Amino acid sequence: MSETSSKDPRTNHCNSVIKNHMIWSMGAGFIPVPLVDFFAVGAIQLDMIRQLSKIYEVNFKETEGKAVISALTGSGLARIGARAVKFIPGVGSVLGGVTLAVLSGASTYALGEVFKKHFETGGTFLDFDPSRLKKYYDEKFEKGKQMAKEMEKTQKANHDVAETVNESTVEEKNKDEDAISRLESLNQLKKDGAITQKEFDKLKKEILG
Repeated sequence: MSETSSKDPRTNHCNSVIKNHMIWSMGAGFIPVPLVDFFAVGAIQLDMIRQLSKIYEVNFKETEGKAVISALTGSGLARIGARAVKFIPGVGSVLGGVTLAVLSGASTYALGEVFKKHFETGGTFLDFDPSRLKKYYDEKFEKGKQMAKEMEKTQKANHDVAETVNESTVEEKNKDEDAISRLESLNQLKKDGAITQKEFDKLKKEILG
C-alpha cells in the first residue's frame, strides 16, 4: 500500500492494518443512522492508530490519539455534508452512504499512512506535529479516495455476481418444484383414468424435457 518499498519488516504489517481498517471504515460509512457512522469511523481509526503504535512500540494514549485525529481530519464538514444527503427521500440514503463510505475509507487510509511515516522515522506522540504532516495527509487522502472508489466498484461487482447466481439458483429451484407438482398432478390423472399410459408417458417426457 506504500508508494515506496521498505526493508523494515514492520511495513507490510502496517500496510495490512491500514487496509483492513480502511475497509471497516467504508462499511461503517453505510450505517444509515446520523452521527452513528461518524463515531463508528472515529473508533475504527483510533483502533488503527493503537495497532500501529504497538507495531512500532510507541506508547499509545487514547486522548492523544483522538486529538491527532481531530487535528488532521479537521471539522469533518465533508463527511457531515455527505451524511446530510441521507435525509433526501428515496435514493438519499443510498447516495449518502456511498459518498460517506469513500470519504471514510480515504480518511482512514490517509491517517494510517501519516502515522506509518511518522513512526518509521522514530517519531512518537510527543513530537507529532499535525501542521507539518497535514499536507502529507491531504495528499494521501486524495489517493485514498481513488482507492476507496475502486474498492467500492469491486465490492459492487462481486455483489452483483452473487445476486445473479442467487437469482439463477432460485429460478432453477422454482422450475424443479413446478415440475414435481405437474408430475404429481399427471400421476393422479392416470390413476383416475383420465389419461392413458401412452398419454402419461408423452406428457411426462415433455415435463422432464
